Amino acid sequence: MSLEKELLAWLKENLPPSGRLPVGLGDDAAVLGGFERAGVVVTTDMLTDGVDFLLAEVEPRRVGRKALGVNLSDLAAMAAEPVAGFVSLVLPRQGSGRRSALELAIELYRGMMPLAEQFQVEIAGGDTNTWDGPLAISVTAVGKTTLRGPLTRSGGQVGDQLLVTGRLGGSILGRHLEVEPRVREALQLHADYQLHGGIDVSDGLALDVARLAAASGVGAVLELDAIPIAEAAERLAERSGRSALEHALGDGEDFELVLAAPDQEATRILEDQPLSVPVTRIGELVEETGLWQVEADGQRTVLAARGYEHRGDE
Repeated sequence: MSLEKELLAWLKENLPPSGRLPVGLGDDAAVLGGFERAGVVVTTDMLTDGVDFLLAEVEPRRVGRKALGVNLSDLAAMAAEPVAGFVSLVLPRQGSGRRSALELAIELYRGMMPLAEQFQVEIAGGDTNTWDGPLAISVTAVGKTTLRGPLTRSGGQVGDQLLVTGRLGGSILGRHLEVEPRVREALQLHADYQLHGGIDVSDGLALDVARLAAASGVGAVLELDAIPIAEAAERLAERSGRSALEHALGDGEDFELVLAAPDQEATRILEDQPLSVPVTRIGELVEETGLWQVEADGQRTVLAARGYEHRGDE
């Protein structure tokens, strides 16, 4: 039996039955139900050994969790309800360590399954191949919009307050693998408050806020002393030669939400604190394009949009 057939047989035996897939694993394609009067939201991310994780140093289950988690974080950024995931694996032909290619694949799926169960995501299909190179894993996640429609990067308006969930920085100490997508938080806030725009912090707070502002055709001002800094950023700063604030601004892979909300709604959210994680005001959207910081004397100066970007010359 081929690796793909063995893996498919294992998945059919170990994944829970679905009521939302008229046609699922084992056919040429999946048929998804439950989209009546809802928009379909699709996102995809590819993770590769040596860039997004080091397979020689981490358990495959953590890699699998990250692969699904980063996609769910994208759905959260758009306030979309997760529906299904499609997983494509390019496995090292000889496996990894003491694990065969099949055993490696199973461990990757075992890492995804708790997250899939938590957010009611159906693993609906994908593809599997082997080669002589490192592990690559691509997940495509499908979600559906709520009655309020999707939250987008381009919806921000001048005067909107910028809010962020949780705390930022130091993700390389472990959080980058233990992704906690803010799906429920996004859906709750989108349902209960008026929001204009959103983005998840995947590549760095400064860079992602700059992206939201640019997509909205406005500028963004960050109040650096208001940025909530994670304890991991403090620990990392002790040995990195960079400040904890620099880590919070540029590390990325925090997978928290940045939201643009009208002033009165932002005030309500901050007073209510309706989530299990804190919501903090970190700045506002302004007419003058670009990314800015507020100095101690109240003057605005340019802030570098630092963060991680894939470059073709690396």
